[in-house]
Amino acid sequence: MHSLDQEKKAAQILSKIAKTDTAIILGTGLGVIEQDISIEKSILYKDIPGFPTSSVESHQGKLIFGKLGDKTVVVMSGRFHLYEGYTPKEITFPIGVFKLMGIKNLFISNAAGGLSPDLKPGCVMLITDHINFTGQNPLVGPNNESFGPRFPDMTMPYSPVLMDKAMKVAKEEGIDLKKGVYIQVTGPSMETAAETRMLRTLGADAVGMSTVMEVIQAVHCGMNVLAISAITNNNDPDNYQPAPLEKVIAMAKVSGPLIAKIFKGVIRRM
Repeated sequence: MHSLDQEKKAAQILSKIAKTDTAIILGTGLGVIEQDISIEKSILYKDIPGFPTSSVESHQGKLIFGKLGDKTVVVMSGRFHLYEGYTPKEITFPIGVFKLMGIKNLFISNAAGGLSPDLKPGCVMLITDHINFTGQNPLVGPNNESFGPRFPDMTMPYSPVLMDKAMKVAKEEGIDLKKGVYIQVTGPSMETAAETRMLRTLGADAVGMSTVMEVIQAVHCGMNVLAISAITNNNDPDNYQPAPLEKVIAMAKVSGPLIAKIFKGVIRRM
């Protein structure tokens, strides 16, 4: 289990590279967003004390410091997942490090399957709320009072202010930004048609295998969170089609530039 000492050690090293209050997590196939970042420094996860390493294709496994517009940001190019065998605490280790670095705003992107019929491949969805369907939580165990309360409030895990800015930016850029509820499953197996019907019944609009663990930890740490899904396929249980990783990555690259425009516009307005 990672300790606060490890988080402090990593934060001390990274804080010497650059000062920023904004971090971005890139999801599967969304490394294309890096093209909008003026990179000043990058460091491999394996060279950061306590950081896990990503084992998934399209997740590069490096931390990038640079400018997105006029704003200095730190970017996770590659994240960690429960299906890789990592614990929730290992997955959210970087969030604790960000907290100690003074990060106050966390922007998250992910690749997700559309559950609602109007979520077509290539579109983007603003996450307005989520369902944790993993049965796991990064806050289980002793509470770190220096990060946040034992029972953090999840009334509004996603910042209304940042969501409002995102919708305004999307309108200005001519981007059809959908809104919906995201549900995280453990994976790595994709959902069956029956499971898709169940997830729809639960009230979810899109499904993926990441994000919720990080959001829970970020809310615990008092961060403002904005999250957008790149819809890579539509899970139609009556006409179910395979969604191989190659297709997911290809469609994420279509949505990536749209998410980059929204993130860049929101950051400009902060």
